[in-house]
Amino acid sequence: MTLPSTLRLLLFLLGCLLGLILPAQAQSTAPIAAAAATAAPKRQLQAVRITEVIKLDGVLDETVWQQAPVATDFVQQRPNPGVPERHKTEVRVLYDDNNLYIGAAMHDVSPDSILREMTARDQFGNSDLFCIFLDTYHDQLNGYNFGVTPAGVQYDARYSPAGGEDFNWNAVWDARTTIRGTDWYAEMRIPYSAIRFSKQAEQLWGLNFARQRKRDNAQYFWNEVKPAVNGFVNQWGDLRGIRDVQPPLRLSLTPYVSSYVNHNPLSAEGTRRTTTSFNGGADIKWGINESFTLDATLVPDFGQVQSDNQVLNLSPFEVQFAENRQFFTEGTELFSKGNLFYSRRVGATPIGFYEVKAGQGEKLVRNPSETQLLNATKVSGRTKSGLGIGLFNAVSNDMYATVRNDETGQERQIATQPLSNYSIAVLDQSLKNNSYVSLINTNVTRFGRTYDANVTGGLFRFNDKHNAYSIDGSLVYSRRRGTVFGKDEQVSDQDGFKYAVGLGKISGNLTWGLNHTIESDRYNPNDLGILFGNNKISQAADVAYRIYKPFWKVNNMAFFGQVGQALLYKPTRYQSLYFYNGFNTTFTKSFLQIGYDLSYNAKTHDFFEPRTSPLGEYFVRVPAYTDFVAFLNSDTRKRFSYGLNAGIQHFAQDARLDRPRRMRYSFGAYPRYRVNNHLTFRYSLDWSRSNNQVGYVNGGLDEAQPLDRPFLGQVLLGRRAVSTVANVVSVAYTFTNRMSLTLRTRHYTSNVRYFDFVTLAPGGQETPADYRRTRDNTYNAFNVDAVYAWWFAPGSQISVVWKNANSPDIQANEFTPLYFSNLSNTINTPHNNSVSVKILYYLDYLAFRKRRG
Repeated sequence: MTLPSTLRLLLFLLGCLLGLILPAQAQSTAPIAAAAATAAPKRQLQAVRITEVIKLDGVLDETVWQQAPVATDFVQQRPNPGVPERHKTEVRVLYDDNNLYIGAAMHDVSPDSILREMTARDQFGNSDLFCIFLDTYHDQLNGYNFGVTPAGVQYDARYSPAGGEDFNWNAVWDARTTIRGTDWYAEMRIPYSAIRFSKQAEQLWGLNFARQRKRDNAQYFWNEVKPAVNGFVNQWGDLRGIRDVQPPLRLSLTPYVSSYVNHNPLSAEGTRRTTTSFNGGADIKWGINESFTLDATLVPDFGQVQSDNQVLNLSPFEVQFAENRQFFTEGTELFSKGNLFYSRRVGATPIGFYEVKAGQGEKLVRNPSETQLLNATKVSGRTKSGLGIGLFNAVSNDMYATVRNDETGQERQIATQPLSNYSIAVLDQSLKNNSYVSLINTNVTRFGRTYDANVTGGLFRFNDKHNAYSIDGSLVYSRRRGTVFGKDEQVSDQDGFKYAVGLGKISGNLTWGLNHTIESDRYNPNDLGILFGNNKISQAADVAYRIYKPFWKVNNMAFFGQVGQALLYKPTRYQSLYFYNGFNTTFTKSFLQIGYDLSYNAKTHDFFEPRTSPLGEYFVRVPAYTDFVAFLNSDTRKRFSYGLNAGIQHFAQDARLDRPRRMRYSFGAYPRYRVNNHLTFRYSLDWSRSNNQVGYVNGGLDEAQPLDRPFLGQVLLGRRAVSTVANVVSVAYTFTNRMSLTLRTRHYTSNVRYFDFVTLAPGGQETPADYRRTRDNTYNAFNVDAVYAWWFAPGSQISVVWKNANSPDIQANEFTPLYFSNLSNTINTPHNNSVSVKILYYLDYLAFRKRRG
């Protein structure tokens, strides 16, 4: 358990530095640290009812603006918490029967000090910012955020204990901005249909305002938000004075039409290589009452979402892809409780996709890799008593593969997934002191001869009245019933459970936590959730110390530490033990951020890599290793900015076999160049090299080998070198705050070369194997996504998308270690091309009724 000399020296130097800095810092900031754990007093602002029409132009020249009370004297939250703003911000709030109006004046020193990069919606860029936060049920847990930049770029978000800050949520509202002299102004109109609130005659809402002054990299809040206090919504002030307003009928329809032209040169013989399609459907939003909203998508079309970042997966676990479909990213915070919902399961690869086999004299013609989604519906909301209720349901169609007889041309279909129903039900009760209790149930029902799945979980978090200490936990039960799809055998993992409990200090400069988790050997939430391996007992203790106030030459500093241990649940056996330390800081003048992550992992028994069942008998011995990653990020205000990271994994010598030492190196570079306020180039490079890695070899036995091979009936492992390079180039040109063009190109290549092989016996014993089949291969993935988007009216959009992609499987087993040879081969192989046009048009019932009236 010895560290490399360079790491020992680095830790020694850091220890000396901490010994010099922390005692003095602790003395100088002790009173501040003690006060920082208590939330600031709540400010109040009175809204003014109006009857006159407000012209939304960003000028604030109506008389009523000058008659409303002013929210001012903002307080800095970063980089120097607690400091009053020098350049004043003045905000006023008006309302009528239909809308909330916000007028803000941001004073500055010169027009050049107001940074205003033009970006797409929900992106800030290098820009100043103003936003309003609303907690319309005053539960201090859930809220809305509406913001605008000097360039008129809008963004919105929702806050919840489960989802944190969710920028995928979008509402239909409007804003205008102007720059006049040394100041800039924002005028916002938020329809009541964009938010939810109770029917009470007099409303009491949580309220806060924020201003970002990018020139100083500073953020200010009207009601002070202290970084050492746990929570965000609970640190807002109050908005009073809104009376006699009724939650409106929230009913909107967003129909769409889309058209695709697709050219696939790899289409099966006898099928058209160029195809066209025309689609239509709609999204419906209906406010059932003042608290709950129904969202439904009928015959959805997700063909324009960004391509997945495909990778070569050598691990025993599946790859988790990001969710890019808006319906499944917007307003799903309730369904994310307990991490039991992985939305990519809905419309995922059919469960029988990989089992399709063409018979003798047949050819596989079609085998769709995505399940056709017929509809999806979600109902969510929160009552005035703080009870959140969420219901989700989706239905996918029967899916079939098609094979064709080579001689007769007759085709037959093979079922790959039956008609399936996915549902989620959530109850989430908000409690005092930023606490909650929740109950969630997920269910997958498949029609036909297969299995169904159900998962039920209970969650809780209780904070003390000072919001300083917390205890949380969960208990989850999973249940499967039926037979394996396409087979007569019963599913093996029928009943399982998971429980977790944690205790910790959550506020202040010093925080800590203890947690303990058990996942049984049959626990499986993966039909609608995602879990990377069960059958585990784990416990960990962590501690963190954060300095929020600038000192010496830095703005802030944070230290993290954790120790954790894991056991196999059944049978109870040792798995792993690790120690972790992390550090980061930001310098005062340059805003250069640096940091590192350092961990030491004792000898590990990997029970998952052999891919045998049941677990416990076979495992791969992993030598002790040290993992070190250092990173730095430059000042993003500059035209040219960058991020860099470099890492090394240093393994102990494997004394059991005469095998070279394992090592892994990694490097990442992420430069960005902003030509002007409209055009930006970005590039990312991720490179890694693993030497003498030991892993599972594609199913072990080769059936073509003689049956008397010594590894017959045993798991086959290989010693390999793995080199991976991922390059992403993106260009964004934003014409206006409602029109943009983006181009993203990604090339990923991974080379695997094997040197020798061993058979794995029970107890982790390895024996050299005379295995001569070549397993070396190269995997390439290449994608181009070009998107033109124009928001021609609130909630309405025209988008034109070009997608280009190669087939990663076409070069399987063709080992090509030279990067530029890989790139050339990938570009010159046949690619699938798709061009699509999609039109969305937002129809609001209230606007329609107003025009009719």
